[in-house]
Amino acid sequence: EYRGLVKHTGGCHCGAVRFEVWASPDLHVFNCNCSICTKKQNRHFIVPASRFKLLKGAENLTTYTFNTHCAQHTFCKTCGVQSFYTPRSNPDGFGIAPHCLDEGTVNSIVLEDINGKEWEKAVKEHKTIRDMSKP
Repeated sequence: EYRGLVKHTGGCHCGAVRFEVWASPDLHVFNCNCSICTKKQNRHFIVPASRFKLLKGAENLTTYTFNTHCAQHTFCKTCGVQSFYTPRSNPDGFGIAPHCLDEGTVNSIVLEDINGKEWEKAVKEHKTIRDMSKP
């Protein structure tokens, strides 16, 4: 257990992929306007890899990459839902889709727009994003 954090569970639409993640019940969610986040409406919060556990479905995941190939856009082969991924900004953590969490553990969501169209500049100027994947 992690002090001040709760265990959220979630997964894809068909249930083939399931995970648990320890995070605050009050989520800080990024709304990115880069090309892929815009196309798939990818809103996510960032956690350290040590606070994420894939419970089932590793064999049902596939990955899409582009440009720098740092971000690992994982999604379910069956239903196509991306419930989590490895963000370019935090390759040592995971970006979790809050809309893929099971009900009952989220108290609030604060949404922050991030200018992914100018990714390098936005991440360089952001004061906390790189630290969000640190334990």
